[in-house]
Amino acid sequence: MFKRFDPDNDVSTSTIVKSSVQRGIKNEILSSHPDMDEEQLDLLIPKKNPLVQYKVGPHLMLYCRSPSEESAVRDNEPMFFQSRDGPLLPTLRLVHQYPDIEFNRVTVDKGAIPFILGGANIMCPGLTNPGGEMPEDGDEPALEKGDGVVIYAEGKEHALAVGVMTMSSATIRSKNKGNGIEVAHFLGDGLFQTPEIS
Repeated sequence: MFKRFDPDNDVSTSTIVKSSVQRGIKNEILSSHPDMDEEQLDLLIPKKNPLVQYKVGPHLMLYCRSPSEESAVRDNEPMFFQSRDGPLLPTLRLVHQYPDIEFNRVTVDKGAIPFILGGANIMCPGLTNPGGEMPEDGDEPALEKGDGVVIYAEGKEHALAVGVMTMSSATIRSKNKGNGIEVAHFLGDGLFQTPEIS
């Protein structure tokens, strides 16, 4: 999605997000990442600083926020993005800047690292092999199809990608073949190399 992203050519329009829409965005983030609490979300998106929405191509929205005294965020640093009606996904810079915030997460085995850094999607065996890890399923799958996840690698401290589940965690465990996660943003892509939108 952002492999060849260039903010000078790909970003078309910007608008300041209304406070009611910003509340809706915060509620969507809270509902899609159940381990996150409201204090953590207020740290990411304070009430006083409005988000700025940038349109990228025909179907992608990029959300940035202006800096405040209590945060170390640059002017118009990308925070979240959303493709069509998909989930709101955090940028890797945001995940690295706030490592204590609990986004949905999975871990892939070491063998998947070079492929992910090349922009490939994550296959089911990368999540089920030794070294791969997903949240435990209860009566219902821990992660549903369409959920946004932050992807870590076995033995690594920082996240290396962000993506969307193409099947539930229970289906990945039982089927164990095919594409399990569609990677939307990874280390070294155009969005990661864009510290701010001007």
